[in-house]
Amino acid sequence: MTRLEDLPIRDELRGKKPYGAPQLDVPVRLNTNENPYPAPDRLVQRLTADIAAVARDLNRYPDRDAVRLRTELARYLSDTTGHVVTYEQVWAANGSNEVLQQLLQAFGGPGRVALGFEPSYSMHPIISRGTGTAWVGARRAADFTLPAEAAVAAIEEHRPDVVFLCSPNNPTATALPRETVVAVYEAAQRVKPSLVVVDEAYAEFSHHPSLLPLLDGRPNLVVTRTMSKAFGAAGVRLGYLAADPAVVEALLLVRLPYHLSTVTQVTALAALACRDELLENVEAIKRERDRVVAELGAMGLEVVPSDANFVLFGRFPDQAVTWRALLDHGVLVRDVGLPGWLRVTAGTEAENDAFLDALRTVLKENRA
Repeated sequence: MTRLEDLPIRDELRGKKPYGAPQLDVPVRLNTNENPYPAPDRLVQRLTADIAAVARDLNRYPDRDAVRLRTELARYLSDTTGHVVTYEQVWAANGSNEVLQQLLQAFGGPGRVALGFEPSYSMHPIISRGTGTAWVGARRAADFTLPAEAAVAAIEEHRPDVVFLCSPNNPTATALPRETVVAVYEAAQRVKPSLVVVDEAYAEFSHHPSLLPLLDGRPNLVVTRTMSKAFGAAGVRLGYLAADPAVVEALLLVRLPYHLSTVTQVTALAALACRDELLENVEAIKRERDRVVAELGAMGLEVVPSDANFVLFGRFPDQAVTWRALLDHGVLVRDVGLPGWLRVTAGTEAENDAFLDALRTVLKENRA
């Protein structure tokens, strides 16, 4: 039987592991930052009717440029951030990961460098390698914050072509101050004009306003979003960005033809039409997240302040042992590979109660 290492794959992919989180059938799954609320009846009914309306035309290619969808995404961003965005500034693809891949196809590649600040989203280095872009992972501070001076020093040292920032950051749930993003952008343009990508996948859950207004006057700044989290549409796979229209033009050079299916576009449009009801769930998740933070602190655990729909908590002598013990109690959380730390997604009230009860039991057993 042929082994992977026997294949003539690229050298930078040898010995690497694919992205993945355990998908286990357990009573409480809080490991992948999914929105715990199913689609409301109004969305299901609208979606059923809208898909039926286009079903007979599925023999035709979809709108290649997804103009209507981009227009509605621009309206959503404008309405929720107070910063006017036009459809020419918006691009959409199959999940924010494809958006990031297209950015690296256009602005990264062989001989170019992408820089991120770890721990952060694990797909950034994976997508970088997949596009032949060299990856440099600079380190965050011990408390997982990103001091502006440290970020600027990393840019001056490595001279990247693409810089990744996450606000809120995954897996730490920490947000970036506006001043830090401005300092990073200015340093990146001063050293070598380069693209700065602010990943706002969890922006709707943050205590802080979106960084979208920073786009004005900064043609090499990009803000990426997703419908997987706040809209509860992880199964739709719809990510998008806002940037200078010239950035969108650059992505047209690398996108695959008709990359967004008709069904995907119709589904995303239906979700946007029902956004008020969907975003009510965001408020419920934020309340539950804050409750989980308080309860974990009351247990004597260390908790990183959260601006996302998840919480990083610890510190454990061996986080893998605690992860397994929680799983034995029917609760799946995420071991993100940070020694001493685990990450839990904010679920429904009942799911969070089950998690907190299981954790109390595990901690009591460990102290016995």
